[in-house]
Amino acid sequence: MKKFKYTSQIIIVFASVLTVLTLGCERELSDDISSAKYPNTPEVFTDFPVSLTDQFFISFDPAEGANVNGFDVDNNAYKGSNAIRIDVPGSEDPEGGFIGGIFKDRFIGRDLTEYDALTFWAKGTTTAIIGLFGFGTDFEGDKFNVGLEEINLTTTWKQYIIPFPDPAKLVQEKGMFAFSAGTDSTDGLGYTFWIDEIRFEKLGYFTQPRPTLYDSMEKEITGYTGSEIDIKETGLTLSLGNGSDVTVSAAAAYFDYTSSDTAVATVDEDGVVTVLDIGTSTITASLNGVDATGSLIVESKGFFESAPVPTHAAENVISVFSDAYEDVNIDYYNGYWKPWQTTTSADFVYNGDNIIAYENFNFVGQQFTDPLVDVTEMTHYHVDVLIPNDVQPNDELKITIKDYGPNKADNGGRGDDITQVVRVNSSQLTSNGWTSVSVPLTLTPRSSVGQLIYENSSGASKISTVYLDNIYFYKE
Repeated sequence: MKKFKYTSQIIIVFASVLTVLTLGCERELSDDISSAKYPNTPEVFTDFPVSLTDQFFISFDPAEGANVNGFDVDNNAYKGSNAIRIDVPGSEDPEGGFIGGIFKDRFIGRDLTEYDALTFWAKGTTTAIIGLFGFGTDFEGDKFNVGLEEINLTTTWKQYIIPFPDPAKLVQEKGMFAFSAGTDSTDGLGYTFWIDEIRFEKLGYFTQPRPTLYDSMEKEITGYTGSEIDIKETGLTLSLGNGSDVTVSAAAAYFDYTSSDTAVATVDEDGVVTVLDIGTSTITASLNGVDATGSLIVESKGFFESAPVPTHAAENVISVFSDAYEDVNIDYYNGYWKPWQTTTSADFVYNGDNIIAYENFNFVGQQFTDPLVDVTEMTHYHVDVLIPNDVQPNDELKITIKDYGPNKADNGGRGDDITQVVRVNSSQLTSNGWTSVSVPLTLTPRSSVGQLIYENSSGASKISTVYLDNIYFYKE
C-alpha cells in the first residue's frame, strides 16, 4: 500500500561473519527446498551476534525519524564480556528523536518450533519505558511478529520473557529480535540501556492462554463489496506459573478465523477480510484451539463509489494523502490524544484506492513534521469527504490547518502557532456520497505547516463515521 507507510530496511553495518549452506548438486532445487531443515540455533546475542550476518542492528527508517547512531557494544555485560549498548537520543536530536532496529537472519532463517519463548536481560542508566521488545520483524512482511510493549526498564539487570503464541508456525523465522525506544517517559532526555544474553528457550511453564481481538471488544466496521480490511489489535495473555501474567501483541497470522456469513465476507490466514456482498458478517478467531475474546463485525453496504480522481498537475500539488500523487513524509494519520480522543481508524482499500476511515469520530490529527511543509506557493487546500450515513441538519466538520510559526514547534495553539479554520456544514455534505472541499488558503505565513485537525462540531446530531481521500494543497 502506498500511503500507509512501513519502516524500510537500512543496513547499518554488514559484518564478514557468514554461514555457508552447501547443497547437493545432484538434486533438483525444488527438492532441496521442500526437504530443507533450517538451523535451530537458540542464541541470538551472547558476547556477539550468533550465526547472524550483522554486527549491529538493521535500523528503522531514518525518514520516519529513527536515529542510526546509537548502536554499540561494550563490556557492561550481564554475563560474559560484552553487551549491546543502545544510546537513546534526546527528542530534539537533529539525527532523529528515537531509535529502533532488528537483528535479522538474512540467510535462510531458523526453525524455532522446539522453543516457546525469547528471553533476554536488560538494564538502563535510568528508569524508562521502552516502547517495544519483540521478534518476528524482518522487514519482509513481519508475518509472525510478536511484541512486548511499554516495558518498564530498571537500573539493574532484569530478565524479560516474550512467549511464542504458536511455535508450530515458526518453521523458518528470520526476525530474531526487535526493539524501539524513545524519550516520552524521560521528558525528552536521552539515556543508555544495555541488552544481553538474547536467546530462544523452551520454558514449558506458560498456562491459561487468553487470546484477544480488538482488546476483547466488538469492533464494528462499515465495508463495501470488493474492499479489504486488515484485522488489527490481536494479542495474547499467558500465565507464567508464578501468579503473574505476560501480555504480548501477536500478529494476525497466528490466529485461525471464522466468518459467520461467508457470502458477505471471507478472511484469509493472514487476517485480511475481503468483503463480497451486502449484509453483515461477524469475524471471530481462535489461537491453538482457544477462542479469542472480541470480534470484528463487518457491515457491508454493497458497492462503493471512489472519490473523484484529482486532475491537478503533480508539479502544482503538495499531497498529504492521495493515490494520485506522492505524499509528503507523514508522522501519523490518526494522532491519538489521550484521554479525550475517541476516534479510531478503520482504513480500507477499495479497488486499489486507499481510504482513511475514522469511526467513533470526535476529533483527530494528521501530522507531518519531519520535515514541516512549506505551502507558500500553494493557493488552495483540498479534501474529499464522505459521510457513510444520513447527514443530519446540525452536522458540521471543522478542519484546522496549523502552521507551527517561526519557532517551528507545536505550542498547542498558543505561542506563535497560526491556524486557518475550514467549516463544512450539512448543506455541503452528501449522505453516502463524496463532497469535494476546496478552499483558498488565507494562512499567512504558511511555510511551516505541520498539522491538519478534523473535528466533529455537530450539535445534537453527531457524525459517527467519516471517510477522507485526496488531501492535498495545490496551486491554481
